[in-house]
Amino acid sequence: MMRGCSLKHIFYCLIVLVFIYVVFHPDRHAKIYSYISDDNILSKIISNYVQTSTDNLQNCEYKQMLESAFEIFDINDLFKHDYNNIKAGGEYTPDCLPKFSTAVIVCYRNRTQQLDAFIRYMHSYLPKQNIHYRIFIAEQNDSAPFNRALMLNYGSMIAMKYNFSCLILHDVDLLPLNSGNIYACTQQPRHMSCSIDIMRFNLPYYEIVGGVLAIQSEQYKLINGMSNQYYGWGGEDDDLYRRMIAKKLHPIRFSPWISKYTMLFHKHETPRYTVLADSLKRQESDGLNTLDRNYEVKLRPLFTHVIVN
Repeated sequence: MMRGCSLKHIFYCLIVLVFIYVVFHPDRHAKIYSYISDDNILSKIISNYVQTSTDNLQNCEYKQMLESAFEIFDINDLFKHDYNNIKAGGEYTPDCLPKFSTAVIVCYRNRTQQLDAFIRYMHSYLPKQNIHYRIFIAEQNDSAPFNRALMLNYGSMIAMKYNFSCLILHDVDLLPLNSGNIYACTQQPRHMSCSIDIMRFNLPYYEIVGGVLAIQSEQYKLINGMSNQYYGWGGEDDDLYRRMIAKKLHPIRFSPWISKYTMLFHKHETPRYTVLADSLKRQESDGLNTLDRNYEVKLRPLFTHVIVN
């Protein structure tokens, strides 16, 4: 009798434990997604660098760099860097002949400490990848609610004027953690930040393309950039995903290990109502083609500053 009662209690306890595991496990909402294997990364990245000098340089090496990719455990190590090789405007060219040329577009307002950390970190991280790059900071210079997409549109427009054919749309609070997450474009747009520490390195939903996205300039023109209507937090990334799918652009990803990022601490804004419902109706009349000229460009020592008034 006592034995049967004990087994019954054990059975109920097991049910409770299973329930707790399913409900509270950190990976309960994680999405398992397909990705490009680490061995195939180089075959998927587009070689787009146009040599302008007559210097007889050796080709930059990438295979060994990817094979020896490592996860960065001490972020402070990457801040130990001099900027002698960084040109005015935040441009870097390696001392070998690169295959890849990239514009890093960052949306920004009122996060001075994060911007300082981002700039110093990226100018330490990116040169190790042997790519040609330039950092563009698009700053919203008004008191209206922040418009992330509008800033990325302005930054991208200026980067394309500098003849960059690969754009990386980047939040200022995200830093890459794997040396092999090469900042270059693929045939399809690439969601680069699909493994973030604050999300326990899980992908919350398949359609997410926020954080860091690599896209070719011609593709960005094709979708007319991002919508300029999203003042406040939320919705613009889902709108961007819809725009890409409408033009048969299907985002890809690299492995969760390669795609790891850390998010710098900041106070999160309250989500606002969005205009997502009719997003595709506005695609051809809301975006890159509706930007005005109310901006100025200044060359800072470590970045190109696009000030949007």
